[in-house]
Amino acid sequence: MAQITNIVRLSFRDYSHEWRMSSCFILALASVLAPMMILFGLKFGIVSTMVNELVENPVNREIRPIGSGRYNDAWIDALRNRQDVEFIVPKTRALAATIQLKSDRAKRILSTELLATAAGDPLLAGLSSVPQDYHQVILSHSAANKLNVKTGDRIDASLSRQFRGKRERVHLQLNVIDTAAASVTTRNVAFVNLELLIASELFKDGRAVQALGWHGNSDDSIERVFPSFRLYARSIHDVERLVADLEKEGARIKANVSEITTVKSIDQNLSVIYWVIACVGALGFAFSLGASLWANVDRKRKELSVLRLVGFKSGRIVMFPVLQSCYTALLGWLVAVLVYLAFEYLINFFLAPRLNLDRALCFLLTEHFLWALVLTLVIAIFAAIVGGIRAARIEPSDGLRDL
Repeated sequence: MAQITNIVRLSFRDYSHEWRMSSCFILALASVLAPMMILFGLKFGIVSTMVNELVENPVNREIRPIGSGRYNDAWIDALRNRQDVEFIVPKTRALAATIQLKSDRAKRILSTELLATAAGDPLLAGLSSVPQDYHQVILSHSAANKLNVKTGDRIDASLSRQFRGKRERVHLQLNVIDTAAASVTTRNVAFVNLELLIASELFKDGRAVQALGWHGNSDDSIERVFPSFRLYARSIHDVERLVADLEKEGARIKANVSEITTVKSIDQNLSVIYWVIACVGALGFAFSLGASLWANVDRKRKELSVLRLVGFKSGRIVMFPVLQSCYTALLGWLVAVLVYLAFEYLINFFLAPRLNLDRALCFLLTEHFLWALVLTLVIAIFAAIVGGIRAARIEPSDGLRDL
């Protein structure tokens, strides 16, 4: 243990004594590591921004059926239970999913699209609640503006139909519990509970809705089948698999697969380019450091042989160049981090605004810095082994010849 302590102390004293040469090693490492960190920061920042934009916009995770199908409750529930599905809710026929809204603050009657919603709806992710019954509604930003209403207001909703030769209209009071963000949709949309959407279709089909007192034909014997649905994958990486599975079942599907594939391809191609540059740089630095340590051992052959002469074992002598290599790796990494942080600030402060980006163009996470340190230490240790083997072969008698 005493020998290890002494070799650590002696290697550091020797390293600090030859500070000019040590500084050259540190700057050489920083000159290789800093550009690689900047390249990786750009790659990570650009791709992360693109991926985040895809993920944060639910439209990119939406899977839309084309045309009309026949999807029952069991089929919908089976999809809802899949791990790669974040949200799914049925849709009725487009002609049945329209309602007329009127408020006391607006003169016009607004024809509005009905969309069913429920807890976990990605379009309403920022809202605290969703409609729980027939009498609650969340309006899109466009619909709320045209009706001149806000959260807490009451509006009149009406549906009309031609039934048994007569034109009928029913009214329903709705409570506006919230308003969706403007970015959700530019259309006039009323997000309602699924039961109200089904009730609207039943009424327009001439069937009774007992819960609301709307008369009509009985539908007890009719199985509920939906022509469409609104589906969102849990991640953009799940979209392609979901589309493939749905198409196997005969459904015609539309999704942003091409955009997602493009981003993933950019990520893979940039990763290959980065790692090629990183490997070339790492190999170049490893050979350079190994050669320098080899020359350093030859230059200090007399001093190292004296250490052998006073009783230091070969394994302890090997630690001498290895420890000095670790000092270079640690200090070079620190200088590279400081250089990277300076360039990161300059890039994000000056370049990102010119590209009309509201996100950082270049950034790294804490774990990236730690991984850079670990890899730098590993490369430095392997490079030092060359000099260490050379040092271990020095005989104690070599020092006596030079005295």
